[in-house]
This record gives sequence, C-alpha cells and structure tokens, in this order.
Amino acid sequence: MKRKQFSTLILSLMIGLSLNAQWQPIGPAGGLIKCFASGGTNIYAGTFGGGVFLTSNNGVSFTAVNTGLTNTDVLALATNTAGTTVFAGTDGGGVFLSTNSGGSWTAMNNGLTNLMVNALLINGSSIYAGTGSGGVFISTDNGSTWTASNTGLTSMEVLSFAVSGTTIFAGTGNGVFISTNSGSSWTAVNNGMTNHYVKAMAVSGTTIFAGTDGGGVYSSANNGALWTTSNPSTHCTSLAVSGTTIYAGFWGGGASISTNSGGLWTPVNTGLDSYVLSLIINGSTVFAG
Repeated sequence: MKRKQFSTLILSLMIGLSLNAQWQPIGPAGGLIKCFASGGTNIYAGTFGGGVFLTSNNGVSFTAVNTGLTNTDVLALATNTAGTTVFAGTDGGGVFLSTNSGGSWTAMNNGLTNLMVNALLINGSSIYAGTGSGGVFISTDNGSTWTASNTGLTSMEVLSFAVSGTTIFAGTGNGVFISTNSGSSWTAVNNGMTNHYVKAMAVSGTTIFAGTDGGGVYSSANNGALWTTSNPSTHCTSLAVSGTTIYAGFWGGGASISTNSGGLWTPVNTGLDSYVLSLIINGSTVFAG
C-alpha cells in the first residue's frame, strides 16, 4: 500500500522564549517532522517520508540532504558538537552516518539486528541506538559495529534517551530505565509513574523530565527514584530544554512552557498547529515540527 505523504511545516518561535510570542511557519514541507538535532550552526530536521533537511541560517532556508539515504523515514537524529557528523535512525533502514554535514550518507548497520531506530544518543565516544523491538545497541567505533546491551531491560521498545552526568536514561514502552555503567546494565526507575510509555526525555539541571503517551509529563529531582506528574496535556511527544525553561510538545495539545521545573505549564500556541511531533531550542529560537 502506498504511504500517504504529509506536508508538515516547521514553525519557529523567534522571540526569546517569550510567553507572548507567536509561532511563524518557516518550512520545509517534506513529510511529518519527527526529530531535530543541532550542532554548530547546523540544524537538522528528520522527516517521515522526506528524509533529512538542513538549515545553517537558523531556519531562514532549508535544503534536503539525502544523497545515499536509502530510507527517508527518519525517526531520530544525533550530531556532534560541531554539527558535521550526523547519525540518522530510520524506520526499517537502520542507522545512517554522514561525516560531511549531510552531504552524503552511508548505512552503518553491522551488528544492528533491529532496523527500526527510534532514538539516538551520542555520549562521549559511544553512540546509543534505541530500537523498536531489539532494545539498546551501542557503538564505540562511530557506528561501524553495534552490540546489543539490554541487561535489566524489560522492554525492548526503546523510544527516547537522555543523559545527566554519568547516568543514561532510556524511555521505553515499559517506563524509564537508567544505566550508571555506560549501558552495560539497566535498572527500572518508575516509582510514581502511572503511565509507562515514555516517548520523550530531557534534563534541566538536576531535574529529569519524561514525556509519556497518555500520562503527560513527569519530573524527577532524584535521578528517577521518584516521579511527579504535572500533566499539562496527556499525549506528550517531545521535550526541549534551555536552562530552566522547558518546552513540551503534544499530539493534539500544541506546546506548553514551564519555567519552574514542571510545576506549572502555560500553553504557547498562537500560530501553532495543535499536533507537535518534535521540538528543539537553538539560542533564543524554538523550532517545532
């Protein structure tokens, strides 16, 4: 069956994270915009159906960068600090690597036995891939080889990652797991969390945020030992942090902002579509897919 193509725009909030700001559409129209990544002056947008788009001028213009990307259903992106080395996780095509800012891509799937890649994380010299049914895979050689690392995981559906200090967080279809040994083993940390389908994770200072599909946003100030919900809208798809300011995107609920560690959320939806799949903050600009 032919997949329906969507024409979904990126919108930007370009007024210094203000509660009174208005969103502006900036493109591209290349498919559902599932993910973002940024490094240096580069911002990448991964779409479901349209591959990867790149802007180097803070969203003034976007260019498709898909040479060698044989699967254009992009679910996850991660880039190095300079923004020149980029990993793309796809729906069925595994992981692709570009070392020239998206100019060309190469499949990097040696050892990756599940090719639906929902989440990617670069942490030091290690790359983590969260898959649809194979759990977590780790590469320590820039994606050349992958090794499954699932000791302690009770869900092989890994949807999101975050890192705080030496602790790695994995959001799964069965709650949050942490690893304090670079992913060698995982421990469930779900006390206080009544919805365990964790689609997004983020860190602000010492507070960890988990966005769930049905239970809203949870926060923890003790590395996941206890979670508290503030539930601004139930179906959270994405989280983005700038200092102490947290943005949450929702399926059907637009976006909300919190400036007090998730204690209070305020909708910021003027000009914004109500179905937000992805968020990223670059300087004083917020991008929503």
